[in-house]
Amino acid sequence: MKVVIIRRTTLVLVLCLLVVVSAFGINYGGLNLGSVYFNTKIKKLPIYSVQTDENKIAISFDAAWGADKTREIMALCNDYDVKATFFLVGFWVEEYPDMVREIYNNGFEIGLHSNTHPDFTKLTRAEMELELETNIKLIEDITGVRPKLFRPPYGYYNDTLIELCKQMDLSCIQWSVDSLDWKGLSGSQIAGRVTKAKPGDIVLCHNNADNILVGLKMVLEYFKTNSLKLVPVGELIYYDNYTINNFGTQIKN
Repeated sequence: MKVVIIRRTTLVLVLCLLVVVSAFGINYGGLNLGSVYFNTKIKKLPIYSVQTDENKIAISFDAAWGADKTREIMALCNDYDVKATFFLVGFWVEEYPDMVREIYNNGFEIGLHSNTHPDFTKLTRAEMELELETNIKLIEDITGVRPKLFRPPYGYYNDTLIELCKQMDLSCIQWSVDSLDWKGLSGSQIAGRVTKAKPGDIVLCHNNADNILVGLKMVLEYFKTNSLKLVPVGELIYYDNYTINNFGTQIKN
């Protein structure tokens, strides 16, 4: 009988390789190798970015608290012939219905950002559905249009939320470039982060951040000069015949 001796160093290397495979979700023949060897469940992912050959970057603004700068954001975008996506929380919609109407009438895209801005990972499926349905109704009652996009508050999600969004015909959206404008960064610091975006990226901003107007002006000028088009999220993503890889990048099949 032939005996095969495996050296300890070889065994350690193989185990390390399998750990890496599991962590990074490497696939072979349509299978996640980590899930095969470690029996791990592959987490469902929202859309962080999009694989595209076009020079398009999506820019978005979350709106939950305050609206002082929203009109100026839209005016700046219009000056540069740019449209963006505004993800609106339900209680914001109730407080600023006229602003919601202005956003829509100015040709900007409106998405959901929940009704009360909770951590969705702490909600039951029924509670998640209520948050989304209430958010939808508030926006639809004002605009007459049912939103197709949803960004979870804090970026927190789980498989239940991703599955629910799919059943409700909603695209669950994250971001690949974070302006960190909510941290009180200066306009130039905001611009420095956002202008690192590349085609297919989704940029996260906030409608009432302290220095967003200064930063946005710099961002719009930069992308115009470099022939990169800023678009709403809905004009960047795919709605059918796609897959989402282990990094959250949406890929057209």
